[in-house]
Amino acid sequence: MAKTVGVILAGGRASRMGGGDKALLALGETTLLDHVIARLRPQCAELAINANDDPKRFARFGLPVIADTIGDLPGPLAGILAGMEWAAARGGDSLVSAAGDTPFLPGDLAERLQDAGGGRLALAASLDSEGMQRLHPTFGLWPVALREELRAALERGERKVATWAQNHDAAVAQFAAGEGTDPFFNVNTPDDLERARCLPRTPPELR
Repeated sequence: MAKTVGVILAGGRASRMGGGDKALLALGETTLLDHVIARLRPQCAELAINANDDPKRFARFGLPVIADTIGDLPGPLAGILAGMEWAAARGGDSLVSAAGDTPFLPGDLAERLQDAGGGRLALAASLDSEGMQRLHPTFGLWPVALREELRAALERGERKVATWAQNHDAAVAQFAAGEGTDPFFNVNTPDDLERARCLPRTPPELR
């Protein structure tokens, strides 16, 4: 039986938020990361957090913290590689990735990506009110069999998630906005955080 393992990409520097760990910012009585975990954990056989530096700051979440295996902090593509390698070591066939600053991510993300990909790489996209598609490359389903190809690409200097995925014939799973909010809305600035605090936080099992 296929086994899908998940990784939350929480290694960003949050420069527009004044630095620090953006995923640990408060949203309601918990944090952005708490909301992401609550939505993604039921969708995966196992779940880990990708972050660099001292892993103890994530200890209370009770999840493995995996660091990049490529140096110089090359960005989310390196986090996806770390997740793929961790998934492979745990017998996973594929990895589903999500960003740590997206508290409204879909409760059926993994299932929809699997349906769209049919065993191959797949990325998530959302549709706006006019039907225009916006790709969200950090939300994807990654066959772990591609991990060596990804490592080689990173070592050659590849940094763009979407470019690498599209070069591997990525399928696309489309999601509609719910209640006027893009399900992949992410917190990049203080204004974004204030907006997130004003939006309804429906439990993922009800979406």
